[in-house]
Amino acid sequence: MRKIELDAILGAMLQSYEGISDFLFTVGRPLQVEAFGKLKSINVEPPIRSMTSYQTEALALNIIGHDKRLIDELIRTGSCDCSYSLGDEARFRVNIFRQKGNLSIVMRKLQTEIPSIRDLGLPAIFEEICREKTGLVLFTGSTGSGKTTSLAAVLNQINESQAVHIVTLEDPIEFVHPHKLSSISQRELGIDFESFTSGLRAALRQAPKVILVGELRDRNTIETALSAAETGHLVLSTLHTIDAGQSINRILGLFDTGEEAHVRQRLADTLRYVVSQRLAPKAGGGRHLLLEIMGNNLRTKEAIALGEHETRDFYSITEASSTYGWTTFDQSILRAYEKGIISEETAILYATRKGAITRAIDQIKKARGIAENRDSGLRLDLAAKQGV
Repeated sequence: MRKIELDAILGAMLQSYEGISDFLFTVGRPLQVEAFGKLKSINVEPPIRSMTSYQTEALALNIIGHDKRLIDELIRTGSCDCSYSLGDEARFRVNIFRQKGNLSIVMRKLQTEIPSIRDLGLPAIFEEICREKTGLVLFTGSTGSGKTTSLAAVLNQINESQAVHIVTLEDPIEFVHPHKLSSISQRELGIDFESFTSGLRAALRQAPKVILVGELRDRNTIETALSAAETGHLVLSTLHTIDAGQSINRILGLFDTGEEAHVRQRLADTLRYVVSQRLAPKAGGGRHLLLEIMGNNLRTKEAIALGEHETRDFYSITEASSTYGWTTFDQSILRAYEKGIISEETAILYATRKGAITRAIDQIKKARGIAENRDSGLRLDLAAKQGV
């Protein structure tokens, strides 16, 4: 297979549906795209009804090209990450991996236009996040929950409003940021630096005020990120965790028991925000962003330093601080349900505390029913008076 043939296939897949986020190439399956969170098969000419091992391998080798590092990583570890450009039409983040002795490929479609906080409809507290000067800000969620997009919007806001040097360490580079008020140095794993730990250590000598680390993957990277946050840098990064509590526990779990108290205190001093994200299906199609946002105050510092307790947990602290722009997933879910953005089934499915959400939804439905009856009664009274 030649590159021109690969590009023709990708171009046809790209035009097949609205809301495409991923391309999937798997042995024994047709060409597939994920559109608005659901897998759909694609018809191309000539038709590919069931991909063969030879076809997926040919696709993978065309994407990898002659990059010896990627080939070595694929052979050694069973998977590799890279990027691929379809001319000026689209860019992709690619993972090639072995499964049952065959190669499979997942290509994540990247946005070419830099998003803004306003365009994404993110809450006002994101503006406060952008004004932070030091500390650690984490964006968490499952793969495909929009962490990178939100991070790009935050970085864009800083770029437009502050004259600082920003260094990003990415795998791969997804959004290419132009220089605005800030100067941005974007570095890609495997091309510009060897590992996140070494790249982060080098970044500390590159006079940045803001450092973006694509992902906190291991203990060494987390330790270096904490050191950077402690020495006057704003460090932005991601974790594959579902909420603030799990994020903190994931970090602590990478350290020995004897180090826990010290790491807890460092986290309590440096952590500024944890923004967790989920994408839920909208009632009318598409997906809606649900957010949990926890900031830093005396209560969160205490919960991080001493651990959660039945009277001191991150959920309750966040819920009680909604006046400051913080929100739990459940509060975000209820707002979306009240506005008719998501259905009752979706609200309960994505809830953290399902019982509480079910009761709250019943109260909303009851209030709606009372309001409808009250309106109806007023109309009847008015009609009766006009008849008299």
